[in-house]
Amino acid sequence: MSTDVAAGAEIVLVRHAETAWSITGQHTGRTDIPLTDRGRVAAVALGERLRSWDFRLVLVSPLARARETCELCGLSAQAQVRADLLEWDYGDYDGLSTAQIHAERPDWNLWRDGCPGGESASDVGARADRVIAELAAASTAVVFSHGHLLRVLGGRWIGCAATHGARLGLSTGALCVLGEEHRRRIIRSWNDSPTSAAAAAAGGRDALA
Repeated sequence: MSTDVAAGAEIVLVRHAETAWSITGQHTGRTDIPLTDRGRVAAVALGERLRSWDFRLVLVSPLARARETCELCGLSAQAQVRADLLEWDYGDYDGLSTAQIHAERPDWNLWRDGCPGGESASDVGARADRVIAELAAASTAVVFSHGHLLRVLGGRWIGCAATHGARLGLSTGALCVLGEEHRRRIIRSWNDSPTSAAAAAAGGRDALA
């Protein structure tokens, strides 16, 4: 993957706000569910945090939870929908928690094994790379998407394998900032949200879309 990136680039990644399934820990891939009321309040507050940027490019997943977060942040008028920003396709495991999957497959690991009827890490990485190719030419951009897709994108931005996303936890409603330093891609900040510290204290449950 090319390392070219616009000088001074700042790319903000936004994981959508809370949904009912993010509370219960269910993998939410292509199931299209809305934000909770608490999630909507959080998304409005998130919009206040984003006002310090003048975004030249706004990209959003087609799924309602990402589009609603974008709208409540006040950026829907500029937004361009990208199918490549859809969450990891969990296939047969969509709607299941990790504990439920482990009851049938105790050694299952999403990042290593992928999902039957769905995607592998390399599949998601290929989509992330196409998004990165567009972002690399932007001076300022914001991306509204989902937990696992954004974790893969963050890893791929700095040239790591898609599976590196397993090391990048991401809370609902969190902001991450990607950028460049001496023409090299860097992660400036990761998982910046009011809930991230609480999630870490609770043991960092796997981000579930």
